[in-house]
Amino acid sequence: MFESFETFLQQENMARNTVHAYIYAVRDYYAHHKELSKKNLLLYKTFLIENYKPKTVNLRLQALNRYLEFSGKPKWRLKSVKVQQRSYLENVISNADYTFLKNALRQDDNMEWYFVVRFLAATGARVSELVQIKVEHIHAGYFDIYTKGGKVRRLFFPAKLRKETTDWLTQQHRTTGYLFLNRFGERITTRGIAQQLKNFAVRYGLNPKVIYPHSFRHRFAKNFLERYNDIALLADLMGHESIET
Repeated sequence: MFESFETFLQQENMARNTVHAYIYAVRDYYAHHKELSKKNLLLYKTFLIENYKPKTVNLRLQALNRYLEFSGKPKWRLKSVKVQQRSYLENVISNADYTFLKNALRQDDNMEWYFVVRFLAATGARVSELVQIKVEHIHAGYFDIYTKGGKVRRLFFPAKLRKETTDWLTQQHRTTGYLFLNRFGERITTRGIAQQLKNFAVRYGLNPKVIYPHSFRHRFAKNFLERYNDIALLADLMGHESIET
């Protein structure tokens, strides 16, 4: 297979170094995935983005795109990445910092913000969705979000998190209404959450660049992929129509 692909590249008068680089990229792909599929290609692209510079990522993607042409699957072509993508992915809270932050909040008995952080990371919710969660949704175990076009996305709450939250709500004597409130007892705003997270970053000596609402959504996605390796299911859970996103 590799010999045939090499011949294919040589017939296009490619430089020897380019041919070697392309062969290496395809071999590396198969070192991570046994089968050639759109799902595996996207998983491999994610792996590249997280571990290599954009220039290297794009070289590997170019190689794979040539290989897809060779294999008769040009429709699976992968989009190149922009320079900003890597720096953006780097600004994601690590598991260590996430664990430190939630434990610090709990130790300080700052339970509402402990749960803000927990729900963001454990559900993959957007902050605009988080502020809509109600006590009733916790009891039900899920929150149905109605998106454009009449579609429904279900946000699931893990059993352990539900149990913790229910115990906390019982202590607070709360049986109804929005889950996260501001100091005036009203539903907290997305801006309020973003600002308070920055305040906690400063208080606990964490990098403010990785302590923001969407960072925890990325943390959820990275953890899910590492554990289940199912990018199509992840897209559904996060409310993305395109697997590329």
